[in-house]
Amino acid sequence: MSRRHTLAACVVDHQHYDIVDGMTLSELDQELQTAIQADFPHASGRTFICSEHLVAYRMAKMDQMIAKDYEENKKINHRLTHILAKNTYQVVDVNRQLENSLTWGQRIADAVARFGGSWTFIILFVGIMLLWMLINILHLFGMHFDPYPFILLNLFLSMVAAIQAPLIMMSQNRAAEYDRLQAVNDFRVNSKSEEEIRVLHTKVDHLIQQDEPNMLAIQKMQTQMLGEIQAQVNELRRLQATRPPH
Repeated sequence: MSRRHTLAACVVDHQHYDIVDGMTLSELDQELQTAIQADFPHASGRTFICSEHLVAYRMAKMDQMIAKDYEENKKINHRLTHILAKNTYQVVDVNRQLENSLTWGQRIADAVARFGGSWTFIILFVGIMLLWMLINILHLFGMHFDPYPFILLNLFLSMVAAIQAPLIMMSQNRAAEYDRLQAVNDFRVNSKSEEEIRVLHTKVDHLIQQDEPNMLAIQKMQTQMLGEIQAQVNELRRLQATRPPH
């Protein structure tokens, strides 16, 4: 008897179908075989299943793959949303925070440090010293209050240095405090960004390693189903062509 006239009993409903209207388990992929054998333990590789019930198993497999991918994406999205919504870090304007916390003494120290480190201070300081020395050497304006070697000038210079040094150190401490706060702020930003990037990498890896292969597997099953439908249509056409005319 030819293949198109061979009948086989479906493992699901035990009805007899033409063998072209289904497949044996050995012709299916391992996952479908496992799913069918889980429902029918007595089934073997030669067991027949009709196209109608085979489509149901394939649809169940596709639904399971889609549901698994959806659940995994949902978990990753939940993690990302949780990270973005966390209030453990807030944007801090370090400059404004330091400006608001400055005391009167610290403001003076910063102003002295800024002025002492400028060309204006250097030019004024050199000009004052030259004028001081010229007045006492040339007796300008009839004044001669600090003769050479300018002991009083040296005393004033020592006093200026003694007062200016602590003020500059105070300003440097403020700069160190600024650097510390800036470093802490950068660390918090980097930590939050790293955590977000790690979750995004997890999502991308899931899309590449699982979602895309699953989509390809689903497309493969759809192509197989279309091929089987086309084979059945061709078989029906051959049966009609070989049927004797009335």
